[in-house]
Amino acid sequence: MKSHKYWSVGALFTMIGTFYTGYKGSKSGHKYFAISSLVCMVMAIYTGHKMISGNKKAKNHKEKVKEEQHE
Repeated sequence: MKSHKYWSVGALFTMIGTFYTGYKGSKSGHKYFAISSLVCMVMAIYTGHKMISGNKKAKNHKEKVKEEQHE
């Protein structure tokens, strides 16, 4: 899923920005990068969960069709 990859890469870049601004001592920049990193990580987890779990309605429909064919 493309969105999972993009959210993950975004989280990586914002984490690098968080470390850099923390090293340089920029408190306001560090705060914004940390919040952005948190948002990207939450979205990456959410899109990864959607990718793994899939669409349950479609799965149930396929199972019903297979059962009807076997009967």
